Amino acid sequence: MAKYILFGSYCDNALEKRTPYRQAHLEGLGKQKEAGILITLGPTKDNTKVFGIYEAETEEIVKNLVESDPYWRNNIWTDYEIKEWIQAF
Repeated sequence: MAKYILFGSYCDNALEKRTPYRQAHLEGLGKQKEAGILITLGPTKDNTKVFGIYEAETEEIVKNLVESDPYWRNNIWTDYEIKEWIQAF
């Protein structure tokens, strides 16, 4: 399976604005991790960017996961880019 990286941005005041959606966000990520699709995901220390690594059959699968996340649906994540990644080592 291919690996994909996610780069994205958070809205202003994301720490406050994410509160109502955080539990559902974390539960969804947990399910993705259990299924072996999500390798890792998290914010930068300044909480302005999000970075993730996925392993999936297609980029479309990753896109659907991102766009169904409560953070995307509620504008906590404001943009994102997915790129297929070649793990050199």
